[in-house]
Amino acid sequence: MSKIIILGPGYPLRGGGLTTFNHRLCKEFQAMGHDCEIWSFSLQYPSILFPGKTQFSEEPAPEGINIQSKINSINPLNWFKTGNQLRKEKPDVVVVRYWLPFMGPALGTILRRVKKNKHTKVICIADNVIPHEKRPGDSLFTKYFIKACDGFITMSEKVMSDLRKFDKLKPASLVQHPLYDNFGDIISKEAARTHLRLPMDEKIILFFGFIRKYKGLDQLLEAFAEIKPQISNLKLLVAGEFYEDEKPYQDLIGKLNIKDDLILHTHFINDSEVKYYLCASDVLVQPYKNATQSGVTPLAYYFEKPMIVTNVGGLAALVPNEKCGIVTEPNPESIAAGIRKFYELGEEHFIPHLRSEKKKYSWSNIVNAIMSI
Repeated sequence: MSKIIILGPGYPLRGGGLTTFNHRLCKEFQAMGHDCEIWSFSLQYPSILFPGKTQFSEEPAPEGINIQSKINSINPLNWFKTGNQLRKEKPDVVVVRYWLPFMGPALGTILRRVKKNKHTKVICIADNVIPHEKRPGDSLFTKYFIKACDGFITMSEKVMSDLRKFDKLKPASLVQHPLYDNFGDIISKEAARTHLRLPMDEKIILFFGFIRKYKGLDQLLEAFAEIKPQISNLKLLVAGEFYEDEKPYQDLIGKLNIKDDLILHTHFINDSEVKYYLCASDVLVQPYKNATQSGVTPLAYYFEKPMIVTNVGGLAALVPNEKCGIVTEPNPESIAAGIRKFYELGEEHFIPHLRSEKKKYSWSNIVNAIMSI
């Protein structure tokens, strides 16, 4: 049995996919016989930098996981204190999440203190190495962080390629993003629509997740306006909180004259509600302008929901075209054609392929890769 500490967001932070992933990974370590806990943030983002409405969850705490709120992302004194505490804990492995260069100074400093015990190995799960939205200092902060790690896990070839621009020698493994299997069982479309008070007789396509520029909701709105006259009873359900100014989107909706055909649930979607959105829809659309990988893809696989994804980053590699979904180019015309093609084939066409493909995405794979490194 090894002692594992995961450094990254955990309850009561509501960090979306990162928090959910860390909870589920901790459970897998425990199931495989390891002693595992999470060291999270006492302050993750200063309020001025946080784009959402609240950083804290309204859900109950996950059972069976020890989560300690330790890290202050902007206080260097805290970095030394936390690093020294972690050094004395002497875990066999620290698994650290890296998704944003802003976290590089805090995490890099903590890890340097830890490694002074000459025992702990540091394995990074890199969600992004080069961020979607670039800022001054990104490269410097990432270099500082990467030097403190002993090895890496990436979940797409794009992130692996980005990583190798910073470090060509340290061991790294590419592991498929595991399925989120902790949101409850698949339920019928009728039950899901009843719960969300959605119409039963409409065709519903879904955009799910935080709304940010690189995710291309504007492209999907334009595609929807193009395809709506061609497909009867078509609705677009947008489920997720705006992480930027929503006015340009509202202006675009008005310009395209599609307001009456949209269902806007633009608030944070709690974990307990996730299954209803996936199960209520016909297809999940990921109209991204750029991407590494997406935590929404394994969510779709778990709920056996076909996807329409753009051919950017690692998205297309995860969705076999015309089997588990439709791959399009990142522009409104191609996305519109993808929606049309999906309804021509029909939802049932994709289900056997989704059930076969989802078997590849197990949590034990990522635990074994971490321990192997």
